[in-house]
Amino acid sequence: MFLSNSASRTFPIFLHIRSPFRRLASTKSLKETIEEVIPVKQAHLKKLKTEYSDVSIGDVKVGNVIGGMRGLRAMLWDSSVLDPEEGIRFHGLSIPDVQRALPAAPGGKEIIAESMLWLLLTGQVPSAEQTRELSRELAQKGNLPPSVASLIDSLPKTLHPMTQLGIGVAALNHDSSFQAAYEKGIKKSEYWRYTLDDSINLVARLPALAARIYRNVYKPGATLPEIDPELDLVGNYSKMLGYGDNHDLTEYLRLYISIHGDHEGGNASAHTAHLVGSTLSDPYLSYAAALFALAGPLHGLANQEVLRWQLSMLREVGEEVSHDTIREYLWKTLKSGQVVPGYGHGVLRNPDPRFIALQEFCESKPELLNSPIIQLVKKTYEVAPDVLKEHGKTKNPYPNVDAASGCVLYHYGLTEFKYYTVIFGVSRALGCVTQLVWARALGLPLERPKSYSLEAIEQLAKSGSP
Repeated sequence: MFLSNSASRTFPIFLHIRSPFRRLASTKSLKETIEEVIPVKQAHLKKLKTEYSDVSIGDVKVGNVIGGMRGLRAMLWDSSVLDPEEGIRFHGLSIPDVQRALPAAPGGKEIIAESMLWLLLTGQVPSAEQTRELSRELAQKGNLPPSVASLIDSLPKTLHPMTQLGIGVAALNHDSSFQAAYEKGIKKSEYWRYTLDDSINLVARLPALAARIYRNVYKPGATLPEIDPELDLVGNYSKMLGYGDNHDLTEYLRLYISIHGDHEGGNASAHTAHLVGSTLSDPYLSYAAALFALAGPLHGLANQEVLRWQLSMLREVGEEVSHDTIREYLWKTLKSGQVVPGYGHGVLRNPDPRFIALQEFCESKPELLNSPIIQLVKKTYEVAPDVLKEHGKTKNPYPNVDAASGCVLYHYGLTEFKYYTVIFGVSRALGCVTQLVWARALGLPLERPKSYSLEAIEQLAKSGSP
């Protein structure tokens, strides 16, 4: 867990990671590992309640209340913390740290969703064998129930893929372990076990669900491959999408889904999952709600907006583009009243480390170095920050992850823009289900902030009283 002060510096308070990045030799399962960590976390939470409940960690200004609650320190989200200067950390580990520490898929170099999920849930770096066992478990549980497959097949092909994904995830609630156990009556101390069962099943089934939507909408009539028990989660996802033979795209998807899986709790989709989960809705219903938040243009659709903008620039200026030409196009965009998509962030004030990781991936692949769209992304990054600083209306003139993510997919042939947010949805489940499990393990209450009318806010502001 981390707490941040008003100067946006981050102080580690409690950490399970052993440095330097020692992989555990344990053969314990994921559930056994979580069970060992729970008493330690519960004791830490109890200590916070006992010693610091009345301590202020920030104030609330009118601008916070009417400005989307930005900057308010109002949530416990233990798996990751987003620092404005250095970016995301997962239980204290930066993106370069996890790239060095977490196991990759057999035959691959990039970290995989299973190792990231293990880290998020336990605060520990798994061994290669623990990661492999989790891969096998997810593959075993990855097939969709026939009723959900039939439901997805019955939906109009013109229905947005994100709407279909949310419908499918909500329908998986039919087999919720938590819901069934809650109806029978279980102790609160056991809630986390059934939440974990649902969470693992949800993560396991997302690739098959997402791939089925892709095939139905974009490749009708194509046969959906069977899940391969020897592949990792994203390896199977890539295979079911029809790109299993493209090793580089599969590696890119592994990296993207892993580092995009959690970005603390204040973003719209993560907060929605936490809010709905606090009502004791099961993980399927909670994450379905999160997906509909992710589908909004101000949240999960950004990477396709970036790609449209980059392709429009490429058509106008051509492939032999100079920094001066890009600078002119940037000013043209800004003077037309539009924003430069892929630049700026609600929290970050430096280049997004996720963007840097994706750029480094591109630089390791000769075919990407020769790609006009990827080169345009790189050259735009070399010019845009100075233009945006000169423009003076952007708090963060640096690129976020969306500045590169969709363009790489496009290069590799996955060109269906509307589907990109579905991939984001497969990824973001890692962090959301982690929070749901730990909210139940720590006994976190129903979320219920206080709201005020415009008149009441004005009266409070004038009186200066809380």
